[in-house]
Amino acid sequence: MTTPLVEVENLVVEFPGGGSGGGGGGRGARAVDGLSFTLPQGRALGLVGESGSGKSTVAGALLGLHRGTGALTSGSVRVGGTDVAEASPAALRELRGGVAAMVFQDPLSSLDPYYAIGDQIAEVYRVHTRASRRAARARAVEVLERVGIPDAPRRSRSRPHEFSGGMRQRALIAMALACEPRLLIADEPTTALDVTVQAQILDLLHGLREETGMGLLLVTHDVGVAAESVDEVLVMKEGREVERGPVGEVLTAPRQPYTRALLAAVPRITAVPSPAPAPVPAPVPVPVPGARESSGPGDALLEVSGLRREFGRGKGRVVALDGVDLTVHAGTTLGVVGESGSGKTTLGRVLVRLLDPTAGQVRYDGTEIGGLSEKALRPYRRELQMVFQDPVASLNPRRSVGESIADPLRAAGVRDEELIRRRVQESLERVGLDPDRYAAYPHEFSGGQRQRVGIARALIAEPRLIVCDEPVSALDVTTQAQVTGLLRELQRELGLALVFIAHDLAVVRQISDRVAVMRHGRIVEQGPVDEVYGAPRDPYTRELLAAVPALDPALARARRSARGELAAA
Repeated sequence: MTTPLVEVENLVVEFPGGGSGGGGGGRGARAVDGLSFTLPQGRALGLVGESGSGKSTVAGALLGLHRGTGALTSGSVRVGGTDVAEASPAALRELRGGVAAMVFQDPLSSLDPYYAIGDQIAEVYRVHTRASRRAARARAVEVLERVGIPDAPRRSRSRPHEFSGGMRQRALIAMALACEPRLLIADEPTTALDVTVQAQILDLLHGLREETGMGLLLVTHDVGVAAESVDEVLVMKEGREVERGPVGEVLTAPRQPYTRALLAAVPRITAVPSPAPAPVPAPVPVPVPGARESSGPGDALLEVSGLRREFGRGKGRVVALDGVDLTVHAGTTLGVVGESGSGKTTLGRVLVRLLDPTAGQVRYDGTEIGGLSEKALRPYRRELQMVFQDPVASLNPRRSVGESIADPLRAAGVRDEELIRRRVQESLERVGLDPDRYAAYPHEFSGGQRQRVGIARALIAEPRLIVCDEPVSALDVTTQAQVTGLLRELQRELGLALVFIAHDLAVVRQISDRVAVMRHGRIVEQGPVDEVYGAPRDPYTRELLAAVPALDPALARARRSARGELAAA
């Protein structure tokens, strides 16, 4: 009988003092609690679950990454025949890279910004093989070519910031492949990528597995990604196994209620939005200087025409928006989709006048605001709000969340501190957070809770339009569903207009009334969401929709085959 590539038996990982190490949490909590599984040679296993389920902690344990960190571990972990707990430092170095290699979620934090990509790959190869500098350099170019980096000899001299997100992830995979490992551990390798780039990375991993026969452990909160990539799925919750089995069986006929709930939370491009919960009573409005009358439901609230935005000058000029026309109606949601670099975020910032347009018109409630000075814009600031992609970056870590939420009120001229505190607590409660956490700091909240804080801050001054820029891109599917459900509920309760910017077409399908598809700064297609998704006219829209991960493994295989045929044509 062939020895499995990975053998994990009764693994327990605990982080005293409250650290989570990528999974779990709570003081002295067990991030992994008695987990056992095997991975045969050449097979692919997906570890699936919500944030905090312990997935990344398991991945780290396979390479002995918790040794020397203070983590308490027990049980047995063997990778390629090596007992990770008992391995000497030399054996552990041989294991890492030579037997198993890891690709992390954020390539920017894994690559040195000061050194060329090729030099970093070559250094890894030299450490493990003692090859000459010339041989290591040649190997770096070879693996960059293998993962599809065009003009690899030249691009190997580029630094990480000169690569796109997808190319950086390919570079990390190339680094992992340099020493021809028998196991590749991929920890959320496609979380922040566009659907088309995500499909390319998943196709790459599949092709490499077929070419090299290596095993794959894929850590992901995206069940659709697992459907496209693995043979078997292990569903985790709170450090324990909930369900395990062939990917087709688990995803089409889950046995456990938690697995069924996880699958039910996955957005689908054909799904119909579920009814929002009954609205809660609105608090007494705060008299805010400059408040205006609301438009009626369905009225054109924000219109842009011929919108153009350029960055830089001369030969370095970049056109981010090129002749954009669209309308946002009161009380409705406009979804904006497209790949990174398509102009989505620039459009959102121009809509709320965080950026000035280079040309074109921005009409808010019938008034042209595109050319207004900052002073003239002040009456409109409270009515046009934005929720940003990264709540960690948009919240001051040295200020309590209550103080951050109160900023729009103070900027609008409200000076009654007792009133401000009451309104902040009402906003916290409205977005499903404990109003008594006014004095808590951002690091004390989970990712989904921090995003709710960002929504509470946008709501505090009673806006009429909120632009949400990738508000759920880094969240697991159940937290995504909670945040999008909250936005729908608030919209119905308050009559808000929303612009929902995302690269995830399935999420946009769930929340939007109309959708605009962007490419290279232009809108290539727009219309009612059912029409655009049901009968897309533009080839680019059809390409985006075809790249959305499918929960049906058979359909995922068919799509991969079709993409391969198209690429070869």
